[in-house]
Amino acid sequence: MPNIHVLIKPASGMCNIQCKYCFYHDEAKNREIESYGLMSEETLEQVIKKTLEFADTACTIAYQGGEPTLRGLDFFQKSIEIQNRYNTRNIKISNALQTNGILLDRDWAVFLKENRFLVGISLDGTAFTHDSFRMDSKGQGTYVQVLEAIELLEEYQVDFNILTVVNALTAKKISQIYAYYKERDYRYLQFIPCLNPIGEENRRYPYTLTPQMYGHFLKTLFDLWYNDFRAGRRVHIQPLEGYIQLLHLIQPDLCGMSGLCSCQHVVEADGEVYPCDFYVMDEYKLGNLHQLSFDEINERRRKLQFIEQSAVLHKDCQSCKYVPICRGGCRRHRLGKNYFCTAYYDFFQYSIDRLEEMAKNYR
Repeated sequence: MPNIHVLIKPASGMCNIQCKYCFYHDEAKNREIESYGLMSEETLEQVIKKTLEFADTACTIAYQGGEPTLRGLDFFQKSIEIQNRYNTRNIKISNALQTNGILLDRDWAVFLKENRFLVGISLDGTAFTHDSFRMDSKGQGTYVQVLEAIELLEEYQVDFNILTVVNALTAKKISQIYAYYKERDYRYLQFIPCLNPIGEENRRYPYTLTPQMYGHFLKTLFDLWYNDFRAGRRVHIQPLEGYIQLLHLIQPDLCGMSGLCSCQHVVEADGEVYPCDFYVMDEYKLGNLHQLSFDEINERRRKLQFIEQSAVLHKDCQSCKYVPICRGGCRRHRLGKNYFCTAYYDFFQYSIDRLEEMAKNYR
């Protein structure tokens, strides 16, 4: 019984804002049932009960969406109650929440602190870059509300990191964004490449991230990060820290960097399990936790060959000198060869000597 990571979608793909680049909204449109509504407490109990039965010594339960806080604070309080009831073997449980922050208030902050949640909060840089694509249903920017939520987390000393989508605008403005995060002393950052809609990977939208843009972004961000490192200021940045991990022959925290899909369990609001958040579509259903155990679900994963298929690299990757650190990138970005291949090659050529230097002095 290994440790297990479960990602729960308490409100399916429902959200209280309308980001123009939302990949999960696009996935939902490609399903027979677009939204599975709100997760019931009965389903929540089945998910947690079977998670704790399967886990060996530790498990992570993460809540994502759409926007998971739409399910209400009482649902999360119930989750902790169920965890305590079924955790008869004293499994170490880590809880995490990924949110846009709009609904967070003092009651939420107290709960998150008391129950040691790690919160990932979405902020796309400055007011200009954030409000360009992260808008509410009335077309108004959400930057001010997100900043208020972050200040609330800081006030209650809730552990959080900043999640920033790298799109056409944030890639271009990364110097200003980094300076702004530095001014606010945000030291735990994750940068996530923007995805085009499924089947429209080569179409250009205002937010579309091209390989050239991404290469510029990676090199600029690395220079800023490296200079801070040399000056003694430590900033934790995914994916850059992931490359340091790879140089230390350590499995990176981000599964898309390992060259092989990890064993994920993404649970929709109806209890159905999928192998990855980028593949929550009908053809990738692994089974429902109302009827099946995680052992049975993982057997279906093996039959689907989801993980095994991710191990197949393009022939150009196999002969590339940077394959030990690139590893082909995330499966979702592979259109034959990884869509961002030229960006990664350019970045590693630019930074590899300094990455190796940092790895020698990085813990």
